[in-house]
Amino acid sequence: MLSCQTESYLQEKQVTQDYGYHHDLDNNDNFSPDGKWLVYDTRTDSGGIAESAKIEKVNIETGEKKVLFEIKNNQIWGPGAGAVSYSPIRQAVVFIHGLANSTKENPYQQWRRTGVIIEDANPNVPIYMDARDVTFPFTPGALRGGTHRHEWSGDGKWIGFTYNDAILKALEDASGQKRNLRTIGVSTKIRQVNVEKNEENVSGEWFSALVVRVVPNPEPGSDQISHAAGDSWVGTNCYLLKNGEKQLARAFIGVVKNKSGQDVSEVFIVDIPNDITQPGELGPLEGTKDDFPMPPKGASQRRLTFTAETQFPGCTGIVRSSPDGTSLAYLAKDKNGVEQIFLISPLGGEPRQLTAHESNVSGNVRWRPDGKAVGYIHEGSITICKIGDAPFQQRFVKITQPTNPAPSNLVWSPDGKTLAFNRLIQKEGKPASQQIFVIEVKM
Repeated sequence: MLSCQTESYLQEKQVTQDYGYHHDLDNNDNFSPDGKWLVYDTRTDSGGIAESAKIEKVNIETGEKKVLFEIKNNQIWGPGAGAVSYSPIRQAVVFIHGLANSTKENPYQQWRRTGVIIEDANPNVPIYMDARDVTFPFTPGALRGGTHRHEWSGDGKWIGFTYNDAILKALEDASGQKRNLRTIGVSTKIRQVNVEKNEENVSGEWFSALVVRVVPNPEPGSDQISHAAGDSWVGTNCYLLKNGEKQLARAFIGVVKNKSGQDVSEVFIVDIPNDITQPGELGPLEGTKDDFPMPPKGASQRRLTFTAETQFPGCTGIVRSSPDGTSLAYLAKDKNGVEQIFLISPLGGEPRQLTAHESNVSGNVRWRPDGKAVGYIHEGSITICKIGDAPFQQRFVKITQPTNPAPSNLVWSPDGKTLAFNRLIQKEGKPASQQIFVIEVKM
């Protein structure tokens, strides 16, 4: 049982033992729905995801490995497959897949990738999720670049992601003006999206739309943003509006400009309509030759934090929602300038400081599935903080000994009894490699 002491080291179990390559969890949702398997990619230090040729899974009890997807003759420039997540309701995973025509001259890039789904029962049979159409006229329901950090919703009916646009990247290259901005989109399986077939285009099984508006030069002091990322779903089953209705949404970090014109990262939320097929007032879903695909009718983004003009401006990390959707966790500096975990309601209001360490929280904030605690990294240790009104010293405990490098990529099992993570392990004669560990956490 976790005690009220600040140190209660638990027994770690190493699951992977092959030191020839990385087993990267990438801070995703890596547990299978039954909690028996963990899925990961095999990226390299030199080539990253582009050089990851395999998506594998490992049994946390036996160490048995299975290959879910493999790219034959993958090169350092791609196509590559990585950043994989399990569906919470079925034996299927989603991950980044670079374009099949990747070459040394035209390699894997942020704007040259798509999302692929693999069902465990059908390994190496790719289901292309988001359609990609870079040929004008563009296609509603298709995107024109690359999706990344795919995350299933709690009911498995939606997938959220970050996005970079190939059309605007080409404009940036031609004009020298910043246009390659990161933003956020979603996909849902309501109908296939078929596009003109060529080496750059991909038809998809799901319908996609961008839901966050970004602009190259936000007006200082406004809520306009130039970058959106660090996103995740709000609630396992949406969040409740003031009228009691459920609302689908993603929380994220958006970059605004303060009154002096300096970039500051703030917490935002975007409410997403159930129907993403109808264009909104900003423009067509498919975009134009010189601007992004625009959010669907009913999408509404709101700023939740206002640190820009404070002594310690800025929020960081991936914004993580409590399972019930009532609290969003993020990192920001406290009154002493120390990075802490803060909580804020998706409805807005005053943030609440959750942690009170004397040194910075490093990140990897993940809610336990019952919502009663969060796990994170602090001073090289995995730390658990209970949610509640008791004094902080009675609510947190370090469960692993401090190490350098620190553990990373925390992910809870669906039942909340197991915490998985990566450790970078150095074996004699071999480069350090990311290995997977698990630890039982009883509360």
